[in-house]
Amino acid sequence: MNKQLIVWDHISAAPHRSLFLVGALQGVLTLFWWVFDLVGRYAIAGSATTWSIAPTWAHAFLMIYGFFPFFIFGFLFTTYPNWMNGDKVKSREYMTTCLLMAIGVTLFYAGLCIDKTIVTVGVAMMLAGWSVAVVVLFRILISATGQDKRHAMVTSMALFMGWLGVAAYGLWLMTENPAALNFSRHAGIWFFLLPIVLTVSHRMIPFFSSRVLDNYVLIRPYWMLWLMLACIGAHGCLQSLEMPAYLWIVDFPLAGCAFYLSYRWGFLRSFRVSLLAVLHVSFAWLGVAMTLYAVQSLVVMLSGSLLLALAPLHALAIGYFASMILAMASRVTLGHSGRPLELDHITWILFLSFQAAAVLRILADIVPMIAPILYVAAGLAWLGCFILWAVKYAPIYWRQRVDGKPG
Repeated sequence: MNKQLIVWDHISAAPHRSLFLVGALQGVLTLFWWVFDLVGRYAIAGSATTWSIAPTWAHAFLMIYGFFPFFIFGFLFTTYPNWMNGDKVKSREYMTTCLLMAIGVTLFYAGLCIDKTIVTVGVAMMLAGWSVAVVVLFRILISATGQDKRHAMVTSMALFMGWLGVAAYGLWLMTENPAALNFSRHAGIWFFLLPIVLTVSHRMIPFFSSRVLDNYVLIRPYWMLWLMLACIGAHGCLQSLEMPAYLWIVDFPLAGCAFYLSYRWGFLRSFRVSLLAVLHVSFAWLGVAMTLYAVQSLVVMLSGSLLLALAPLHALAIGYFASMILAMASRVTLGHSGRPLELDHITWILFLSFQAAAVLRILADIVPMIAPILYVAAGLAWLGCFILWAVKYAPIYWRQRVDGKPG
């Protein structure tokens, strides 16, 4: 059989393979582009580059909608049938999603260099791929009977909100309506990413912990999940209405719930197993990020000053979202390739090193006098870790399982 066909067969053998592969490449490309822009903008190397749209809003879209979703769809295409004992996702469905979104991201990059019209076409292609995924996952959700659908219902609604966010970004590209851009930004964080990552954490972290820790009591309080989701929704609404002085009302309870769950899920005990510890460390960032948001909100209410600037956002996006992506993707890749569920020393060091990207980016807002250097340092830390992670894990996606099983 032709070697290219063999590689294609392996990549398309399971939902996570193609989507994780593109996600790994995007983890490298989106930060490579951002670091390139930063070093020119701050005259660290070369000169500023002119793009077809504002680089800040291109960076926001690439991170929220052009990086995380590849891992999210790869994960949910794999887990939805297992969570609800539903039909398996067909190869043509997940490959269509992957190819449309990959082509869309490629056009997005090309359009940044050439013309905004190409960026708009790229976003439309991504929206088409997203639409396929939403239809497939909603079909599984609706058709499954007699199963606990609570987690899947939340993630499905969040995926639809993400679809609206991509559509709003496309509308902004066509009309330059700032309301569309603002909705896309806020919906991406508060109505799409955070509900999904929190809900997956709520389902999977205590489950994984119960599998490897002795005498572990599985604690998964749904009332607390609903409370946290309500706080997240309220935060997103207040943020959209530009009422930052009131965010602390919902952010302190959200942070408290996150810290409580970290404690009850066994944060300290998790370090006995490094593959489990990476999940717990990632989740701990949620409590840190929401505390930073709450403190900043109080300062705004008392003095009108945005003391921490974007530090809370990057604690959330890099510390929680990106770290959890690294942790979950590593686990899924190992488990679905027939390899032992053990995190090797190199990946453990990479994960711990990645935490430096979050810390450096937070420091950039706290110590503004050296912010440009810290921006670039944070980007390089991300870039270095993702390059090494991709070099190690990406080849697994186009190779056969080591145990010879299908998938």
